[in-house]
Amino acid sequence: MPASDQPPGIAAYFALLEVSALLHHEVERQVREEAGLTFVQFQILASLSESPDGSRRMTDIADQIVHSRSGLTYQAQKLEEAGYLTRGPAPGDERSTVAALTAAGRDVLESVLPGHLGVVGEVFLDPLAPDDATELTRVLNLVRAHMRSRPPRSATRRARR
Repeated sequence: MPASDQPPGIAAYFALLEVSALLHHEVERQVREEAGLTFVQFQILASLSESPDGSRRMTDIADQIVHSRSGLTYQAQKLEEAGYLTRGPAPGDERSTVAALTAAGRDVLESVLPGHLGVVGEVFLDPLAPDDATELTRVLNLVRAHMRSRPPRSATRRARR
C-alpha cells in the first residue's frame, strides 16, 4: 500500500517498530559485551532494582517487561545460577515466586548501566531536541497508559493445547 493510502498513524506505527528493533539490537549488543547478559536478563535486574527492597513477584516482572512466564523463569534461573538473584516463595502466597536482587546482581547492573545509558543516548536521544524528547515522552506515555489499561498478560488464560 503506498504511503499516501495508509490510514493516519500507520507510518508512526511502522517507524516505532523499526526504532524499537534497532534500539533493542544495540542495547542487547552492549549488555552482552559488557556483562554477558541477555536483554531480558538486563530487564529483570533493572526491574528488581526499581523495587525499594530489590524484590518482586515473578508474575509482576513478566507483566512489566511483557515476557512469557516460562521464558522469564528460564532467564531468572540463569541469573540465579550466576548469583545475581535469588528466588523463593512469596510471603503469604506460596503459589507465587519472588525474585530478589543480590549484591552481585546490583554490582553487575551498576557496571553495565553507564554503557547502557550511553548507547540509549547515542542511538535514540542524541537526534532529539529537548522539546522533541518531551513531546515524544508525552505521546508514548499516553499510548502506554492506554495499553496498560487492559488486563496484564498474567491475567489472561493460557491457551489449551
